[in-house]
Amino acid sequence: MPADIDKLTRRRDICALLKEKLIEALDIPYTADDIHEDISLIGAGLGLDSLDILEIVLCVENNFGIKMPEASAHVLRSFNTLVDFIIEEQDKK
Repeated sequence: MPADIDKLTRRRDICALLKEKLIEALDIPYTADDIHEDISLIGAGLGLDSLDILEIVLCVENNFGIKMPEASAHVLRSFNTLVDFIIEEQDKK
């Protein structure tokens, strides 16, 4: 059981940090509580444009020490898919 708790704690920590850093990088008028884990990052969800997507990529690379793929649209589908990607990439190291 402790491994499951560790995974949940790690995911929660990554979510909190990512929300904080995205709000800062994108200069959007939201709080962390406003960003639901299932929210779409592209299109209607947060209302982001292509420049914002570049900011998300840079934010993830700079804050989590991972490289985003060139074709990262699938990774940016939702907040959850981005968190999943971050965890997977960190686990590879």
